[in-house]
Amino acid sequence: MADSSSSQPPAQDKPQFRYFRPPTSAQQPRSELPDNYFDVTAADVRAQQAMLAARRDALHNAPLRTAAMREAEDKKRRARWPQTTIRVKFADRSMLEKTFPSTDKIKSVYAFVRGSLREDVKPIKFVLYQSPPKREYKVSDPKVRDLSLAELDLAPSSLLLLKFEDDSLNHQDVPAPLDPSVLALAEDVPTPPVFDADPNANKDDGKSGGAPRPRANLELAGKDEGERKFPKWLKLGPKAK
Repeated sequence: MADSSSSQPPAQDKPQFRYFRPPTSAQQPRSELPDNYFDVTAADVRAQQAMLAARRDALHNAPLRTAAMREAEDKKRRARWPQTTIRVKFADRSMLEKTFPSTDKIKSVYAFVRGSLREDVKPIKFVLYQSPPKREYKVSDPKVRDLSLAELDLAPSSLLLLKFEDDSLNHQDVPAPLDPSVLALAEDVPTPPVFDADPNANKDDGKSGGAPRPRANLELAGKDEGERKFPKWLKLGPKAK
C-alpha cells in the first residue's frame, strides 16, 4: 500500500517579497482632534528643553574625529543592520517590498523590480529615487552602483519611488504594471499603530509631572507652569529676541 504522505503535493515556498495594494481612505482614517490637543504643556516644554540641551552639549563636547575613526564608526553602524528592507512605491501608491542583504548593491533592487513587471513593460527604463530632497539612485552613476545599500544609507529600511521613462505609466490612475503572479499576492497595507488614540488621556494641567505627550512640533510657550497655554495658530505676536 502506497504511503499516503508521498501523494501529498509539496508545500509551496513562501514568497520572498510582499505587494501592498494602494491604501484607501478607509485604511487611513483621519480623526478630528480637539483644540486642547495642540496646547503646549509644562511636560512638553521640559522635554524640548532637555532635548535641546543634550544636543548642544553633544556638539560642544564632541571630540575631533579622524577619517579612520569616522570609517570605523560607519562600519560599526552598518554592522548593526545586516539586512535592509526596501519598499518601492509606484505611481498608483501600491508598493513592492523585499528584504536584501545590506551588502547588496542597488542593482539588486533594480533586478527585483524589473523581474516583477509585466513582460511588455520590462524593456522600459525606470529610475528609483527618494524625495524630498530628490536623490536618484541610477545604476549608471558610479557614486551609486559601487556602494552597498548600507553605504547608501538605505539600511535598515527605506522607501524608494519609481518613475518610468514612459510617462504614460507615471499617472496615479494607472495601475502598477506588475506581472499577474505578483498582483495575485496583493495584500492591504498594515495599519500603523496609534500612539495617542485618546488626546485627553495624558492631559497635563501644567502642575503635575506627567510624561510629555507626542507632538510633531513643540514650542516653548509661557514663563511659568501655571500660565495658560494656547494653540500655536493663535500665537501671532512677534518672536522674542
